[in-house]
Amino acid sequence: MKRIILKALFLGCVVVLAGCFYPQGERQASQVAYLDQLASVQTAVDAFQDDTGVLPIQTFDENTPTYQRYVIDFRQLVPRYMQEAPGTAFESGGLFQFVLVNVEEEPTVKVIDLQSVKTIQDLNRRINNYRSQHTYAPVKDMLGNGLFVLDYEKLSYKEAPLAISPYSGNSLPFLYSNTGEIIIDYARDINQVLQESEASEDTDLRPLLYEDAPFVPFHSVPYTLTEDGEPELNPQFEETPNE
Repeated sequence: MKRIILKALFLGCVVVLAGCFYPQGERQASQVAYLDQLASVQTAVDAFQDDTGVLPIQTFDENTPTYQRYVIDFRQLVPRYMQEAPGTAFESGGLFQFVLVNVEEEPTVKVIDLQSVKTIQDLNRRINNYRSQHTYAPVKDMLGNGLFVLDYEKLSYKEAPLAISPYSGNSLPFLYSNTGEIIIDYARDINQVLQESEASEDTDLRPLLYEDAPFVPFHSVPYTLTEDGEPELNPQFEETPNE
């Protein structure tokens, strides 16, 4: 009964979000992914787990980013639990990677919006080219916690590249970590969510983004609250493995 109720709530949230959170230009095309495909994948995952006692996910190691640890393996679901992978799935040439969150308590299907992948790949290529000649990446400002703002002029950009938020349509900046990773800064979105949600200083704020949304924050690091109640990027924050 609990699972049936959760599925109904899930579908209800998805219907609302299809009209509110995604950029207007892609709203209609995305509704299929939200309404039909997310629900059908959730049903297939539930059935697979009921039959086998495990989840249909790809293998990962301890270095895999939090929200890419539980990528759904459609090879385990097709054809017994669903006819084919969704047309919007990465495996089918689409722009969504289907993943699971809350795997210990109630595995829930979410998606990674891969629209920023090409921008990140281009940014990494330019950084690697620059480092091949100058050793270090071109850093314009240091934010602390091992994160930096890049000097995009030195990377031959006319203007700073941005990621489009799947939650709000906001333009989000990229940051660079001391481990050489490109990070999307979701602080603007988290600030908006915090206006209607409560959070404690000792928890990662990212789950607030996808609590009522179908997306998980791609290329992100943990955020925690400062004493002033502001979200702060905190890559060293201990992440819980089942998020």
